Amino acid sequence: MSRIAIIPARSGSKGLPDKNILPLLHKPLIAYTIEAAIASQCFDTVFVSTDSPHYAQIAVGYGAEVPFLRSVENAGDASSSWDAVKEALQQYRSLGKEYEVIALLQPTSPLRTSLDIRAAMELFDRNKAHFVESVCEMEHNPLWSNTLDETLSLKDFIKKEYNVRRQELPTFYRKNGALYIVQAEFLERLEDLYTDGSYAYLMPVERSVDIDGYVDLKLAELMLQISNPSNHT
Repeated sequence: MSRIAIIPARSGSKGLPDKNILPLLHKPLIAYTIEAAIASQCFDTVFVSTDSPHYAQIAVGYGAEVPFLRSVENAGDASSSWDAVKEALQQYRSLGKEYEVIALLQPTSPLRTSLDIRAAMELFDRNKAHFVESVCEMEHNPLWSNTLDETLSLKDFIKKEYNVRRQELPTFYRKNGALYIVQAEFLERLEDLYTDGSYAYLMPVERSVDIDGYVDLKLAELMLQISNPSNHT
């Protein structure tokens, strides 16, 4: 099956300007995902979807393809990464290229490794899945959380059956945004992704940093410094 990795990297980040190309140790943020995708050896094409010629130049320098730029319509705040994926596939189709399996790899997950990508793809193939998404264990159990009213009363904040040791509570998992793998035919039915045929790829919390602000960037930097950098490709 023909496979493409699509790395969405629009230039209009508001919270952390130019987030996708900010320096993380010795490389721009996006480079970690490009290099991991290439090193995984899972893809026929590694493509960066961007509206910025400058981003495109950086991406090509690290080995990705950018044969066309993302449209203005799909580069705004209201556009989703899946919109960018669909547009990219249409553009490749116009070049005579079709892909059966698509991996969406967010550049804001620099600690996701080539081994993660390969293991997730093996899970996808082994289960004949239509969708695989990365998750990690929740850092704080949601059973110990609740809403508050204007009085700030803690009455019934935690149900009695959950007022136990953390180890006695069930384990919850959250989406970590690091990777998604989907059969192309399901892209028009995104509402059906979480059904039979969809599976979770488990990642440790320490590799699940998602760069949304400056603190996340510094945390990722720290994690890279205390680990072997060669493990992050």
